[in-house]
Order: sequence, then C-alpha cells, then structure tokens
Amino acid sequence: MQTGVMELNAGTDVETFRALASETRLRILSLLAQGDRNIAEIGSALGLSQPTVTRHMQILEQVGLVASEYMPGAQGMQKRCRIAVDRVLVSLNGMRQSEDCVEDISMPVGLYTVACPLPTCGLVSSERVIGFLDEPQSFYHPERGTARLIWMQGGFVEYVFPNTLPTSVEIVRLEFVAEVCSECPNYSNDFPSDITVWVNGREIGTWTSPGDFGGKRGRLNPPWWADHMTQYGMMKVWSVDRKGCCVDGLSVPGPVIAELGLEPHAPITLRIGVKPDARHQGGFNLFGRGFGNYDQDPTLRLHYVSHISAPRKDAEEGGNTK
Repeated sequence: MQTGVMELNAGTDVETFRALASETRLRILSLLAQGDRNIAEIGSALGLSQPTVTRHMQILEQVGLVASEYMPGAQGMQKRCRIAVDRVLVSLNGMRQSEDCVEDISMPVGLYTVACPLPTCGLVSSERVIGFLDEPQSFYHPERGTARLIWMQGGFVEYVFPNTLPTSVEIVRLEFVAEVCSECPNYSNDFPSDITVWVNGREIGTWTSPGDFGGKRGRLNPPWWADHMTQYGMMKVWSVDRKGCCVDGLSVPGPVIAELGLEPHAPITLRIGVKPDARHQGGFNLFGRGFGNYDQDPTLRLHYVSHISAPRKDAEEGGNTK
C-alpha cells in the first residue's frame, strides 16, 4: 500500500482541516488504515448507510486523504477504497488569510457554447428527446437549453462559466463536479472511456470511466425514459490548486492554478470530452438535474481567500515612511 506524509499549512489547507473535523470521517480513516475496503464493507463495519459512506468518501477523496478505484466485484463494479497517507503534519507558519470561501456556479447541461458530438449522440429534456437521436445538428436545437442529459460517442462540449469574484480575492482551488459515465448504444457496464476536462484550454485531468451504466434505473430518471438506455453515472471531481491537478483526490499530470489564467471578472471556459487519440474511445454521458442518481447540474466550484496584509514593521515601531 502506497502511503506517505501529507503536510498541511494552517493558512492554505482549510478544506483538509474541515475534512478531518468529523468523527465519522476519522472512523473511516482509522478503518482504512487497517486495510482496503469497499463502500459496503465500510458501511457494515461502522453501521452507516451506503449513501452516508459515499458522501464522506467524496470529501476525503477531494482533499487527498483517501484514494479509490473501481474493480470487478461479485455483483458488477465495486469502489475499492484505501488510505492515501499514514501521517499528517501541520505547519502553523502560513500566510495570514481570511477563512476559505467557496463560490458554486451550476450550469444546465444544455447551456454549452460549443458542441462537437459524434454519434451515437443525443440530448433529452425532462419530458422528451430534443431533436433527433444520433443527429449532431440536434445539439443546436432551440430547446437545447432545457436538456437534462446529453451524450456522445466522441467529441466534446464546452461551457463558459461567469467569474464575478472581486479583485481583492485569490482563487486557490478550482473544482469541476459532474455526474458522468461512458457512452455506447443502449448501455454496457463494461465499456471504458477516457474522459478529459480542460479549463481555459489547459488539460486538468483524465478519468477512465469503467462503463455506460444501466440495468438498474437511475434514481431521478423520468418514467418515460426507457430501461434499456443509460441510467446513471458517477459523481466525479476534477480539481486544480497550488500543488497541481487531481481527479477524485488522486494526483494527475497538469498545471497549477496560477497557470490557468484565471483573471478577475473574466469568464472561465471549461471543456469536457474524449480526445481523438485517447486509449479508450468510449464517449461520455453528462447528467444534469432530473436524471441519473444525483440531483445536480455540472458545477464549477471556486475556493478563494482574501489576503490580510501584515502591519509594516516601521509602522509597528512608530517609524516614519517616505
């Protein structure tokens, strides 16, 4: 088991401290320190429901305390979790900053600015198919803004998120949170796809989806949605901070946040798709509110701080300044 030391700075790693400030999450970490577990095993050992375990695991993964991967199990794919660090060091010598704040910007899946879909492809509202199935021109149908689910065998969609944060703050972490999975005709639980996210033209990570999930209805799907179609995805988190990029808390190659070109009052461009040279060309489904298992549109989350300037030394000593 690959573990190591995580160094926390009291001025910059507020989210990690928040993740640790939970008795339940500490119990999960203590259990995983004894060996790898899947979600069901963790719930059984700690007397927790699977949704509760999943929610806490997402928080622990986002800050890098836990890592996970999907592996074949007795009843399909299972999420196998392991502890990512065995020691945490805390430094109190950090920048003086105000408490970390978060700005969430949700985007309906149909409000993309650019779409380049390859069949099989389509988009649906909560009531019906928009345009025609497997017709790329349907992605420019006037009703596309009402879409709750879009899918394509290849290509990408691009969104523009507003950034209205004041110039007095610094963005220290960016996250893109979305329910996604692969795309194939109907569905196939074993159909891998390399799904990549870009921010302002910079690649921030690729996640390999294990399949296009079906066989069990998505919790939120409307009654008219056919059982033989894609039913749900996985909630994934791409993130960038001062240390680099992560997908679900696992480090991946990519830029640090200062290299993303995040300017005050400048919109942020985000693209999700499958690269033409990806190893697994399995497309993607992107879920919004009212479809899948999570009642959430794709969300851009900006963590930011306001720096508090330390007093000048000469002012403290009563000296004069020029």
